[in-house]
Formats: sequence, C-alpha cells, structure tokens
Amino acid sequence: METATATLDSAFWLTSGVILFLLVLSGFFSGSETALTAASRGKLRAQADKGSRGAERALKITEDNERLIGSVLLGNNLVNILAASLATAIFTRAFGESGVALATLVMTLLVLIFAEVLPKTYAITNSETAAALVSRPISLVVTVFSPIVAAVRLFVRGVLRVFGVTIDPDSNILAVREEIAGALQLGHSEGVVEKEDRDRILGALDLNDRTVEEIMLHRSGIEMINGEDSPQEILEQCLTSNHTRLPVYQDDPENIIGVIHAKDLLRAMYKTIGGPEGDAAQLRDFKILDVAMEPYFVPETSTLAEQMRQFLRRHTHFALVVDEYGSLQGLITLEDILEEIVGEITDEFDEGDDQTVTSGEDGQFVVDGAMTIRDLNRATDWNLPDDEANTVAGLVIHEAQMIPTSGQVFSFHGFRFEVTARDGNRITELKIRPL
Repeated sequence: METATATLDSAFWLTSGVILFLLVLSGFFSGSETALTAASRGKLRAQADKGSRGAERALKITEDNERLIGSVLLGNNLVNILAASLATAIFTRAFGESGVALATLVMTLLVLIFAEVLPKTYAITNSETAAALVSRPISLVVTVFSPIVAAVRLFVRGVLRVFGVTIDPDSNILAVREEIAGALQLGHSEGVVEKEDRDRILGALDLNDRTVEEIMLHRSGIEMINGEDSPQEILEQCLTSNHTRLPVYQDDPENIIGVIHAKDLLRAMYKTIGGPEGDAAQLRDFKILDVAMEPYFVPETSTLAEQMRQFLRRHTHFALVVDEYGSLQGLITLEDILEEIVGEITDEFDEGDDQTVTSGEDGQFVVDGAMTIRDLNRATDWNLPDDEANTVAGLVIHEAQMIPTSGQVFSFHGFRFEVTARDGNRITELKIRPL
C-alpha cells in the first residue's frame, strides 16, 4: 500500500512538472506569435542594418506570415492539448470523475494567465526586442513543422476554393502605403505627429495617385505673349508680369510656338542694342522666336510622380498640358508639384492671398471657388471627395447638376454650400460649413 502511494505521489509530481513545462512552451509560442506579427518590419530592418542577427532572422521568417502562424499555432495547440490531457489524467486519478471539471477549470486559468495574457502583454510592449530574441527557436520550429503546415495549407485553400475564396500568397494584409498613412493618421489623432508633417508625407505618397490635370493652371488663367507683338510691347509685358516664363503663341492662343524666359529675353535685347551705349532702335528687328525655347508638352493623364521625374531629367520647370486631341488644357510647373507636398509656396511676386480659406464668426468658411478640394481638405481637416471634381466650384456644379446662381444653397457630403459670388458661368466664392 505504501509502495502504491509512493508511486502515485511520484507520478503526480512528475506529471505536474511536465504540465508546468508545457505551460512555459505554450507561453513561448503565444508570445512569439504576438511579437513576430506585431513587430514593425521597418524597425526590424533598421536593427538588422545595425548588425542585429536576431532582427535579420525575424525579417526572414515573417516574409511568409501564413507559414509562420501555421507553425506557431500547430506547436501551441500541441502543447495546450497535451497539458490539458495530462491534467485531466492526474486530477481524475486524485479526485475521481469530478476531476475532469476541476482540471478544466484549473487549466483554463493557468493557460489564460500564464500562457496567453502574460506573454502576449510583454510581446506587445516589446515587440521588436521579443521578435529578435525568439527568432532562432521559432526558425527551427518553422523548419520542423513546415511539411505538416504545407499540407494543412493546401487543404485549407482547397476548402476555401470550394466556397469561391481565393488567396494570393504574395499579397500583404496591408499595403506599405496604407500602413504608413494609417500610422500617420493615428499619430496625428493622438497628438504625436504634427498636422504639417502628416500632410507633407501623405502629399509625397499621393504623387503616384494624382494626375497633372488635377493641379494644372487652367488655360483660361495662362498669361501668354503674342509672337506678332512689337519688341517694345513684349518687353513691357515681361517686365510687368509676375511670371518668369511665358508661353509664346502665333495667330491663335492654341498655337504655342515657344516659351520665353525673362532673363533670356533681357539678355538678348541687351546684346541687340549693343550694351549700355547702344541704340534702342536696333530692337525693331528683334525676333522673339530667336530666343524662345521649344515648348514642352505633356499629357494631362501623366501622374505627378512621373512628371516630377521628367522635370528633373530634362532640367526644366515648365510644361504645357494637352489632352488626347492635342488641345491646350493648361500648364504645370515643378513648383506646383512641390506645393502638393509642402503646401503653398509664395514669394514677393505672387499676387495677394488667392484661394485662401477665411473663417467667419458664424462658423462658416469663405472659400475661393477655384480652390482645389485637396487644398481645402488640407486646410480644414475635412474629407470632401475629389473623385469627380478638382475644385470646390466643380464639386458644387457636379452635385447640383447645374450652374448655380448667386445665393443658392446646397447640402451634400455633410456640408452646407452657399454660392455667394459668380462671374459669368464661373463660381468665384462660396460659404461652407459642416452640417
């Protein structure tokens, strides 16, 4: 009897030790899964570049998240089920049939506290450090379980395919751009990231998604030089203009034959009259086309990122925008693209405060109709859609399906729009307030 009791006691303590070890393994698997999935790949890459081999291994094993999670879950379930089975066995031997319920209660508490909450809490708060630490043993686990995980993966995909669900093995849960944008928005809402910093980074990320026609200066606002004008008239126009570069047309404003730079024009005229002691009458024979540059045309569908690369490659800052039929639509400069990143750029030659947003005492915002929706959203932190129109006036016309008259009021997208001024068919000023 004493021998049986001793055997029972030794078996009980041995089994309890095995269960404790399995709980440690379960906590390791749970914490590793959380650390490797929560760790920022950008931070891991920075650590790897500084020589951290653990971070480099963590980057490698997280390239295939499906295989990683499958292996970790397989190991975690094995140890949890084995620990529960052993606990049920020793509790049943000690307490009879009631031991099953007692084992379930005890193991649930132990697994929840020591194998789930505790390791996952640590892994979330120290995700990159924990990911680097567990990368070596998890790499071994992934290698050992890879055949089983591969078979399970094929079976799961086969079942999903029956229900019409297909999985792209190369797709990411979140695109890099969306991940960055989400982090910036979250950081701004928490007060960690300044609004200006958020807008600049998001502006740079959006260059691939925005086209030239969205930010170009419309042809109605382009200042041009008539190539048939006299040299005196051309010189006077260039001296009074706020722009350094001006398109030159002949017969028809649609017929752009060159682009003149004010410095080139002055230099050529100075040379023509013969310097400070020269004769200004020599300008009668001056031909503007002799100093005008060849015009550079771009399609209105070009992305801003591509157009900026072209500007840098061609060493030019100025392009004329045409549609698919070759008709002039507007012009764009390198400064226009940079303003999409850093905001409005003004100098001593820019006119007034065009396209500004002013806030009234009644909570309404007075907005220039030609202001782009993107600039308005950036200035006010609103989220008006810009899919169907580029300007605020264009959005109102699109939604109203008409050209509104002064004084008309519309409500859409959660805002109230009141047309306060109109010039011909063009809406020049509006009052906007959130509903």
